[in-house]
Amino acid sequence: MRLSKLGGFALSTVLLIPTLTVAESAIDLLSTADLAKGEKAFKKCKACHTVDEGGKKKTGPNLFGIVGAPVAAADGFNYSKAMVGYAGEWTVERLDAFLTKPKAEINGTKMSFSGLKKAKDRANLIAYLNSQSSSPLTFGAAEAADAGETAEEEHEFGILFDAPGVEETFYACSACHSEMIVAQQGLTRDGWEELFEWMVEDQGAAEIDEPDRTIILDYLTAHYGEDRPNFPGKTN
Repeated sequence: MRLSKLGGFALSTVLLIPTLTVAESAIDLLSTADLAKGEKAFKKCKACHTVDEGGKKKTGPNLFGIVGAPVAAADGFNYSKAMVGYAGEWTVERLDAFLTKPKAEINGTKMSFSGLKKAKDRANLIAYLNSQSSSPLTFGAAEAADAGETAEEEHEFGILFDAPGVEETFYACSACHSEMIVAQQGLTRDGWEELFEWMVEDQGAAEIDEPDRTIILDYLTAHYGEDRPNFPGKTN
């Protein structure tokens, strides 16, 4: 089953939500943002972006120095008309809005990332992106997370079964899809490989680099193969 064929299901799920809430701003949380957690949050971006100085472009542009930089200014990257039209600079306010829900902030953007709902997650990510710069802004990001909080969040990967490979799978897949859409596929290993190839060749997704590709394939085959032994609510 193709992920694209599940779009109707995902949309109908969203439409069942009776009201929409205004997203909390991340701006006031930047002074206490956690760089380590921001680096972890960036794992959702790694499939499409690099952030190191001189890093290569992938499906998306390199993001080194992105905080405060001009919009659509990375050399050699073919931006969408919507992104070019957004213009201006990537202020922290604009990054906060864009990372909340990209397609709502820039109608027509080609970025398929679904966004970060929690303001704290966006603050951590913006702080980390800011640290990857030759002239970072100053807003007092914390260097390390509280030990107790880290332990509490260490294995939070949505509905995905907690086993070796879950972290790589969660961050690679949840940038564009819900964990439920991933878990309900029920494919053989060959089927998962075919799906990966289809996403790259037909959908413009970036290749998953090794060793993550093999780790993710092993995890999905073991836990979400044809029998889906760890599908939520399934009884053996």
